[in-house]
Amino acid sequence: MSLNSTPISDRLCIGIFGKRNAGKSSLINALTGQNLAIVSEVAGTTTDPVQKAMELLPLGPVVIIDTPGLDDEGDLGLQRVEKAYQALRKCDIALLVIDGTAGISIDDKKILSQIKQKALPYLIVINKSDLAEGELQPVKGEELFSISVSALNGKNITELKERITALVKEPEPKLPIIADLLTEGDLVILVTPIDASAPKGRLILPQQQTIREILDAHAFCLVVQDSELATALRTARQKPRIVVTDSQAFKNVAAVTPDEIPLTSFSILFARHKGSLKTLLMGIDALDKLKDGDRLLIAEGCTHHRQCEDIGTVKLPAWITKYTGKNLNFIFCSGTEFPSDLSSYNLVIHCGGCMLNEKEMQYRMSQSAAQSIPITNYGMVIAKINGILQRSLQF
Repeated sequence: MSLNSTPISDRLCIGIFGKRNAGKSSLINALTGQNLAIVSEVAGTTTDPVQKAMELLPLGPVVIIDTPGLDDEGDLGLQRVEKAYQALRKCDIALLVIDGTAGISIDDKKILSQIKQKALPYLIVINKSDLAEGELQPVKGEELFSISVSALNGKNITELKERITALVKEPEPKLPIIADLLTEGDLVILVTPIDASAPKGRLILPQQQTIREILDAHAFCLVVQDSELATALRTARQKPRIVVTDSQAFKNVAAVTPDEIPLTSFSILFARHKGSLKTLLMGIDALDKLKDGDRLLIAEGCTHHRQCEDIGTVKLPAWITKYTGKNLNFIFCSGTEFPSDLSSYNLVIHCGGCMLNEKEMQYRMSQSAAQSIPITNYGMVIAKINGILQRSLQF
């Protein structure tokens, strides 16, 4: 993915589902006109869901998820199938690929039921028309949602693209990260601590995206570490419109930022951007109700190498333990490993979710709500612990 391409979390997500050797990977190659997916006659070549960011004309930037076969076998195979079902959480559109020479199977019908239950726009792609003696017949009862193609010779691939495009609904307008809070010429100070857990040689995605929105708003952006913030505030020629900090530096940043200057964190801005601010704010009260032995799930949307100063597994548990004075049990998950059964937890604390699309974040919050488990995020917890939660919400 190029440096100025659309982040995966902001792309339309298309999931490709089906049995082993139905031609899922071949279909991806046919749709994109590139050999992006490994194609083999050996069943089960795709063993884990693989995300591929690409341009799919006439849609534009999309991310396609190539999933394992729904008929995989054995203990490991069943885990792979579960991964395929998990991919439904983040999909905007689902394509069910069927081997046209074999017809629809029980495994196909099972996932089709799940697709319908989630009210996902979908198409049933009946593949391998090149191997059929006559015209492939649509799935009974699904005629309006079926299309026969050949990923091998390209038959009806253009028509498939057009039908995928027709499924795309105009997205609901959502708040920007920060642009709507700014006017031309405003000064924004971004505080980005550089410690052992910071990636080498680059800024993390939420920082990059926030900077871009500030530039698009024709405002000024000053990026500093928390140790240089006091100097930046003292020497700035104009009063900052807002200070935005990495949540882990909330305490130090609040101590040196004058009360009249709005202060918030990247994770709080992203919760607002993804439409989850209200729900996550409701969950913060659970922090004051924790008891000895309670279980807290700390969830991250991405996977990365843990460092000694890791915020999710080291700093946050230490701060929460000190704040509550309770003997708590902390459980951690990352990436796609968000549990469907949350009943054993007393509170879920999620990261800012910058690497997750809105669909996945909404799923995680709906799971929490359905099981009456409060959910909040890193920024809100850290702000509350430091007594500045209300201030951090006054943009």
